[in-house]
Amino acid sequence: MPHYDIVLLDADNTLFDFDAAEGAALRRALGERGYPFTPETEALYLSINRPLWAAFDRGEVTQDFLVVERFRLLVERLGGDHDPAAFNRDYLTYLGQGNQLLPGAEELCRELRGAGCLLALATNGVARVQRARLESSPLKPYFSAIFISQELGAQKPQQAFFQAVFDALDIRDRHQCVMVGDTLGSDILGGLAAGIDTIWYNPRGLSSGDIHPTYTASSFQEVRRFILS
Repeated sequence: MPHYDIVLLDADNTLFDFDAAEGAALRRALGERGYPFTPETEALYLSINRPLWAAFDRGEVTQDFLVVERFRLLVERLGGDHDPAAFNRDYLTYLGQGNQLLPGAEELCRELRGAGCLLALATNGVARVQRARLESSPLKPYFSAIFISQELGAQKPQQAFFQAVFDALDIRDRHQCVMVGDTLGSDILGGLAAGIDTIWYNPRGLSSGDIHPTYTASSFQEVRRFILS
């Protein structure tokens, strides 16, 4: 029997190689508008996008605002006049085609499912993007449920997100459930506040600061061991 019966898995940079998908989608959306895709342009976009997502995780901005605002600011900084809403729509379409997995992600899901774990995707991503990526990926057969903040009306780390998951999966004993993710501020803080164990997927060896995950895993092998042993 696995140590945990129900495993909530984050999507981006936990299972999916979001950085690769993001780069490919940004390259295409920029190129169609005549902007160069250079390390400098990509760094500029990331310097705009990441703080906005952090603000979203803290509940300071809405997702609808975030996804357009990032391209409004990018176009402004690049000296253009393109419609940021259309820019975002195209970018999200291309991002939804980016189903690249991190090495070992499929094997992890296969082994957890084979051991009897129920797997659920728990993500703060954009709904149409996340559903498209999972639908076209090898991971689809292993997941029993997918929970997306945009559809739930609440995001990690908010307790409303996790309560919606618990209700949908009829989780009564929270000790049987674990949250696995790469982001301290949403995955780990949210899981801990919801009363479930957490596994911080941390292959880069970063410091967790004042946040204390139940476990820290530097590899999928360690994630597997914490869940199954």
